[in-house]
Amino acid sequence: MSSLGRWWWLIGLVALGWLLHQLLPILPPFLIAALLAYMGGPLVSRLEHVGLPRTLGVLLVFSVFFLSCLLILLVLVPLLGKQLMGLYQLTPKVIDWLQTVALPWLQSEFGLEEGFWRLDQLRDTLMSHLGSTTDTLRTLLSRLTASGLAILIWFGNALLVPVVGFYLMRDWDSMLLKLQALLPRRREAYITDLVRECHEVLGAFLRGQLLVMLALAIIYAIGLNLVGLNLGLLIGILSGLASIVPYMGFVVGIAAALLAALFQFGLDLYPLLGVVAVFAVGQALEGVLLTPWLVGDRIGLHPVAVIFAILAGGQLFGFTGVLLALPVAAVIMVLLRHIHEFYKLSHLYADPSDQSGH
Repeated sequence: MSSLGRWWWLIGLVALGWLLHQLLPILPPFLIAALLAYMGGPLVSRLEHVGLPRTLGVLLVFSVFFLSCLLILLVLVPLLGKQLMGLYQLTPKVIDWLQTVALPWLQSEFGLEEGFWRLDQLRDTLMSHLGSTTDTLRTLLSRLTASGLAILIWFGNALLVPVVGFYLMRDWDSMLLKLQALLPRRREAYITDLVRECHEVLGAFLRGQLLVMLALAIIYAIGLNLVGLNLGLLIGILSGLASIVPYMGFVVGIAAALLAALFQFGLDLYPLLGVVAVFAVGQALEGVLLTPWLVGDRIGLHPVAVIFAILAGGQLFGFTGVLLALPVAAVIMVLLRHIHEFYKLSHLYADPSDQSGH
């Protein structure tokens, strides 16, 4: 490629980045729809292989997905709302325990000054707001109602997701073939291999790890509710979501569940052992059954890469950056792997003793 050609490529990439930055406010519904199409595409293809028309397969997959979302809204949201209120009311008790038990011990052990933590002010603030929760919700609702344009935009975006997702899922294979036909003929095989590697990394993580997260959330929520923990559903779901990074869901979940069990049951040994047993069973199932079955030995993203990608995407581009974080991280990881291979074949890496004439 000539020097002028490289400059044109660089200018094109800069212009594309500037355009994407300008379009950030309208990108989220399209990105969510693309994610739905990417996740549901293989299932639609399987239905098509058994003789079902692709359009009918897309309608079937979308129907199952939206019925599942509706069931979650009707069943889980009210339960989670009650548990969130319970957590809100439990917070002052936790602050009291920290101020009267845990923090005095830390102060005596580490020689901290008296009143170093100032948690009494935080507790008084929370207590003063507990009674005004309904007033706060009423004020928030009135403000949302007053901003009719914002509600219309949000509602329009919510309707846009299934419409765009339907067309993307229906035409996914044909769009990929058309994009492949646009590739330079000399570089088509190489670019196709790169895209295939990115697809393996991202597909292994999204389809595999997200299913593992869902399974762990169900296991933890059911197990903690069987133990009798009042916040079992909330902690179970949060633990499953935190499992996007391996072992983080276990650490966060067991710590939160043990703390909630201490405040609910006191020092009763059996509920505490029950909490430990629930998370031990969840980890055993994840290691022996869930991860080998749902993820297998496909290449996944490193946990540190996942954390950094999500935080960096959110910091740079907000919610749109969070949606783009994992796909971009998968592409970067594949490109870095190829750059590493090129580097090891280059003269910079070669042993001087292997070079002729030295």
